[in-house]
Formats: sequence, C-alpha cells, structure tokens
Amino acid sequence: MYDYIKGLVTNIKSNGIVVETGGIGYFIYTANPYTFDELTEVKVYLYQVVKEDELSFFGFKKEEEKELFLKLINVKGLGPKMALPILATGSITGIVDAINRENILYLKKFPKIGDKLAKQIILDLKGKLGNISVEQDKEVNGSLVELREVLIGLGYKEKEVIAIIPKVSVELPIEEQVKEALKLLLK
Repeated sequence: MYDYIKGLVTNIKSNGIVVETGGIGYFIYTANPYTFDELTEVKVYLYQVVKEDELSFFGFKKEEEKELFLKLINVKGLGPKMALPILATGSITGIVDAINRENILYLKKFPKIGDKLAKQIILDLKGKLGNISVEQDKEVNGSLVELREVLIGLGYKEKEVIAIIPKVSVELPIEEQVKEALKLLLK
C-alpha cells in the first residue's frame, strides 16, 4: 500500500489531479482538485483501491483528511467515491463535530447521504474520531466556511466558490477575504 506520492501536478480535472513522478503520470481522485496548482511540486497522501476491474488512488493534502476518509469508508454502505464528496463539501472540523453532536441534517446535505446513511455514520463513528487532530484547523476552516456562506449569499454558485476559496488568504480579515474572492470570481 502506498502512503504518499511526491511529484509535479501536470493536470487538474474536475474529479482529480495527475501527479507526475519518475516519468509516470498518476491520476488521483481528490476531494477538491482546484486547491492544487498546476506545475507545482506536491506531496499527496494516498489511499489505494484494488478491485478485480479497477486500480484507483484517492489523494489528500493533509493526513487528517486521509484519516477521516478511512473512517468514513469503514461505515456500512459508504464507499470511497461517496466519502470523497463529503470531504469536498465540508470541513474536517464540521464533519467531526456533526458526527459527535449527532447532527443528521448536516450530514444529509452531502450528495447521496440520506437519513438512513447519516444515522449509520453517527452510529459507527460517534466518539471514535478523537485521534483526528482538527484543533489547528478550526480557525482557518471557520473563516473559510464564513467566506463560502457570504459568497453563496451574494448569488455565486457553490462550484465557483469552492474553486476559488483555496486561493484566498485565510490570514486576512473576512472583509478583505471577500474582496479578494470577488476579484477572483470576476476574472
């Protein structure tokens, strides 16, 4: 099993990235491919799926993302291709918090997650996510969640917003983040 790959991002697609290393381009499914920059060196944490008719890689920028992904795919009825959109549309902190607080409505906002599967996620994972360190991420994710909500409130599509948010500096006050995001959206 592979743990991570270091290489050059040569292509960004809607559902993943291509990382070239050793003269070979590896396609890696990622939650938010547009958070990566083309032609930059990256370290991507990997999860490999081997099936009779498939060999796939799922990649993550942070080890915490990978840990949460591994916990999610162990839930009955939730596979890798269903777990990835959860990471794409939610913050690690928000997901862990929703599971621990039994917030079914939060979990149901994710694609293909209904009432039954949301309850199964809570049943299987509540109290078992303590080893996923999200404390350092709380302020950053809180700021980005607020920015996302403001931009969607202004009428921008979620897909557009998710694509530009990683390019906005989280160290700026929210007002400056909004200005920077609007400039990016208008390009």
